[in-house]
Amino acid sequence: MLTTAEAEQRTGTVLEVKNLKAYYQMNYFGVQREVRAVDDITLSIKRNEVYGIAGESSSGKSSLIKTIAGAINPPLRVVDGSVKFDFDGNFVDVYGEPGSMNSARWRHLSYIMQGSMNVLNPVRRVKRSFEDFAFEHMGLSKAEFWPRVRQHLEKLGLNPNVLEAYPHQLSGGMRQRLTIALATVCEPEFIIADEPTTALDVLVQQDVLGLIKDVQERMGSSIIFVTHDMTVHAAIADRIGIVYAGRLVEEGPSIDIFRRPQHPYTAHLISSLPRLGDPKRRQALAGKPPNLADPPPACRFHPRCPLAIDKCKTDNPPLVARETGRVACWRAGEVEVS
Repeated sequence: MLTTAEAEQRTGTVLEVKNLKAYYQMNYFGVQREVRAVDDITLSIKRNEVYGIAGESSSGKSSLIKTIAGAINPPLRVVDGSVKFDFDGNFVDVYGEPGSMNSARWRHLSYIMQGSMNVLNPVRRVKRSFEDFAFEHMGLSKAEFWPRVRQHLEKLGLNPNVLEAYPHQLSGGMRQRLTIALATVCEPEFIIADEPTTALDVLVQQDVLGLIKDVQERMGSSIIFVTHDMTVHAAIADRIGIVYAGRLVEEGPSIDIFRRPQHPYTAHLISSLPRLGDPKRRQALAGKPPNLADPPPACRFHPRCPLAIDKCKTDNPPLVARETGRVACWRAGEVEVS
C-alpha cells in the first residue's frame, strides 16, 4: 500500500482518450447494421482523480468503459481513435499495440463489476477468487501471497475469515466489499467501477462508497466511476462526464456540474433528483434515448430538448471549453435547474 506522501506524488495524466469511436457492427441475413455506441469521445483523466460517467440507460456508458479497458469482443469494434495509459511510466497504447493490455490488467488496471456474483464463483470459497485473479500478477510465493491478502482485507476493515466462506453465505453488501478488495489487492493505478452500488440499500451503498474513496486516497489510484445515479456522483466524483446517445455532451468539476449545469440534458438529470421538504412531483423528460443504429442528425438530444432551435437539427455542436469545463450545446448556459 502506498504511503500518503507517495499517493500525493502521483500527478499528471494517466489516461488519454482521443476521438474514440466504437460501433457494434452486425450482419444478419445479409442486412448490415451499425450501432454507434461510442461516437467520437475525447477525454483525459488525471492521477489520483475520481472521474464520474453519468447518463441514463442505453446512453453508451458500459460500451465506453469496456472500450477503454480493451475488453471488447465482436460485434463491438473500435473504428477510430485511441486509448492510451501512462502507468507511472509504463505506457500502454490499447489499440495501437495489440495485446498490450494483457500484462496491465489487475496489476495496473482493475475492474469492479456491477454485481458481485459476476466475479465470485458461487461454488468455490472466496479465497479461490483471490487466487485465480490476483496470485499470478503479484509475483509472490504462496507463503507470501496469503499474508498479503489478509493484511489487505484488514486494512479495508474486513475480517480475513471471510476468505473461507462461500459467496451465498455472505450478504450482498459484504460480497460487494470483497469485490472491491479483490480489485485493489494488486494496488493498481487505475480502477474502473461499473455501477458498483446498484441493488444495494442506501446505508450499505454509503459504506461501499466510503470504502472505495478510502482505498483510492490511500493508493493514489485514479477511478472511472459509472452510475446513472447523480447522488452517488455528488458523493464521490471529482469531475463528471455526461454521456448521451454515445457522445460526451458535458464535462466539468462535480461542484460546477451540480451548481451550474450548461447542457439541458445535465440540467434534467439534476432536476430529477428528490429534494428534502419539496413534495413537488418531478417532471420526466419527454421521449426516450434514440436508436443508435439510426441516430437523429446533428445534436442527438434535440428531439427531446426543451431549448432546441433549428440550428440544433442541422449542425452538430462541438464539445468546447467553457469556464466550468466543456459542453456540446448551441444554447449552453441558458438552462435552468428546477
